[in-house]
Amino acid sequence: MDYNTFPDKIEPVSVNEQILDAVMDNDMNVVLALITATKPDFYKQWSLIPAAEEKRIPLFVINTGQHFDQILGYGLKEFGIDKKIAFNMNIRGDLLQKSYELISKAGWISRYLKKRYPNKKVIPIVHGDTLVAGMFPIGWAFGRNEFVAQNESGLRSMYPKVDYQKIISTMDFGSFIDGQWNGHWDILRNEPFPEQVDTFIAGALSKFHFAPRPINKEHLLREGYPEKDIFVVGNSIVDALELKKKEPVSQSVFDVYPELEKHDDWIRVDFHRRGNLTGSRFAAMVGGVMDLVREGYNVVFIEMNATREALIKHDLRDKLVSMAEKYDNFVFTGLWPQYAHVVEFLESGRCFAELTDSGSMQEELNELQKPLCLTARFNTDRSETVFNAHTNLIVPPITRDFVFGMVDYIYKNPEVRSKMKSGKKLYGRDVGRRIMTVFKKLIDDGLYTFDWAHEAIGFPHESDEFKFL
Repeated sequence: MDYNTFPDKIEPVSVNEQILDAVMDNDMNVVLALITATKPDFYKQWSLIPAAEEKRIPLFVINTGQHFDQILGYGLKEFGIDKKIAFNMNIRGDLLQKSYELISKAGWISRYLKKRYPNKKVIPIVHGDTLVAGMFPIGWAFGRNEFVAQNESGLRSMYPKVDYQKIISTMDFGSFIDGQWNGHWDILRNEPFPEQVDTFIAGALSKFHFAPRPINKEHLLREGYPEKDIFVVGNSIVDALELKKKEPVSQSVFDVYPELEKHDDWIRVDFHRRGNLTGSRFAAMVGGVMDLVREGYNVVFIEMNATREALIKHDLRDKLVSMAEKYDNFVFTGLWPQYAHVVEFLESGRCFAELTDSGSMQEELNELQKPLCLTARFNTDRSETVFNAHTNLIVPPITRDFVFGMVDYIYKNPEVRSKMKSGKKLYGRDVGRRIMTVFKKLIDDGLYTFDWAHEAIGFPHESDEFKFL
C-alpha cells in the first residue's frame, strides 16, 4: 500500500433489500438497527434480537463484515444473527482503513435509509468499546444529525493505586492482592487502546446509554451525560452464557482437543491487546507462560491472530510449538470458533484459571464463578469485578518472574482461591429483555435522538424540517 494514497479498491456496502423491506413493513415509526462487528458483539448483542421480537419492536442487523472467515465469523451463524443482516459493510484493512471505511459507510447507510424510508426513525445500537462502536456513530451522526444508543456504555479503565516498585522489589503478592481488593482505585484510561477511545467517542455520540453497572453510570454522570438518558441494565453477556449452558453441544470441546482430557487444573491463556504485544510486556507474558509449563502447570495457550503475528515477529512461535511437542501439559491451539466450546470448557471443572487480557472474559468468569479470572493488564475497564466482586485479579505483565510468581502464589493460596470463587455475581439476568423494555417505553413516550441546547434545557422539540415563519 502506498501510504500517500487511499487503497485502490474499497468494497461497497451490500444491502439485503428483502430483509430490510420485511422489517420496515409495519406501522411503527421507530426501527432499531443492531450493529455487530467482532466476536464479542455476536454473543453480547444476540439477546437483543429475540427480546425485540417479544416486544414487537422491528429490528434489523448491520454487520461490518470484518470477520468474514469461518473461524472469526462463526458466531453470526452460531447465534442465528446472519438471518437478520440487512447491511454488510464489507470492512477491510488495518486500523486506519477500517476506521475511515466505518465512518464513510455508516454515513452512506444513514442517508440510504433516510431516502428510502423517510418516515422511519432508525436507531442504531452499537456495543461496548469495539472500533465500530467508536467510528459508526460518527458517520451516522454527521450523515443524519441523529445520535445512536450504546449497549455496555460507560466502560472506563481504572487501576489500583499501589506502590509497584515496592511490590516488584519484594514480590509481596499478598499485599498486592489486598491493595486490589481493598485499596484505592483511580481512573487510568490509557488502555486498552484503541478501545478506551472508541467507547469514549461512542458515549459522546449516543443519546441512550445502557450501562452494565452503577459504576458505569457514575463514570457517565461525571462526564456530564444526562441522568435521564442512562439506564443501568446489567450486561447482556449473561444471556449468551445462559443460552450456551442449556444448549447441548453437537461436538464436545474434549473431542476437538482430546489433549485437554489428560489433565485437570488447566490455565487457559489468551492475550492479544496492543499494549501486551509491546516488547517488554510480550516477553513477560510469553516467558511467564513458558515458566509455568516448565514448573508443571497445565497450560492451554489460545493463539489469537494478533498474538500469532507478535510471536512470529519476536521469533518465539517455533519455541512454543516445540514446547507443545515436548510437554504433554502444554496445549497450543488456534482460536476456538464456537463460543459453546469456550463455555463448555470453563464449566467443565477442569480449568483452574483464565490468564487473559480480554474485557468480556472478566465478565464471563464473574458469572460462571468457576475458573479464576487473572487479568493480564495494568488497569481494567471492569474494575468492579476486582474491588466489588473479588472474582478477578490484575496480573500486570511486568516481568516473566512476576507473571509466574503471581499465578503460582494464587494457585497455592487456598484462601485467595476460595474468596475468588465465592464472589458475588454482578451482571443481572435477562438483560436483552431489560434493554428492550426501556426502548418500548421510550418509543411509547415519543423519543428523540438528538437535542439542540434549547431542547435539552426544556423547550419543546421542533420538527426535523426547517420552516420559515
